Amino acid sequence: MSRRKRRSFTDTQKADAVRRHLNDQIPVSQIADELDVQPTMIHNWIKTAMAQIENAFSSPRSAKAQAAKQDAQIQKLQDKLDTKNEVIAELMEENIRAKKENGEL
Repeated sequence: MSRRKRRSFTDTQKADAVRRHLNDQIPVSQIADELDVQPTMIHNWIKTAMAQIENAFSSPRSAKAQAAKQDAQIQKLQDKLDTKNEVIAELMEENIRAKKENGEL
């Protein structure tokens, strides 16, 4: 019994198959027969395409705005962390000074 060699499809071929099903209303079974694959493979390609459809509507401007907003939030949190570290350092100094005065160190 001979084994079939595993084939791979390019992104363009996958997209073409999905477009043919969605735009031209060609049945998945017919596309699968033409490509000599199982229909579940075509369904998986469709599922993958549908899961990423929101990327088609995102604009570079909104992505930049989102990145700027995240950068601002990161900077705010970094400043808050720096302030916290300064306060902790001051408290530790005071604690050490108090221990020295009381003879504990």
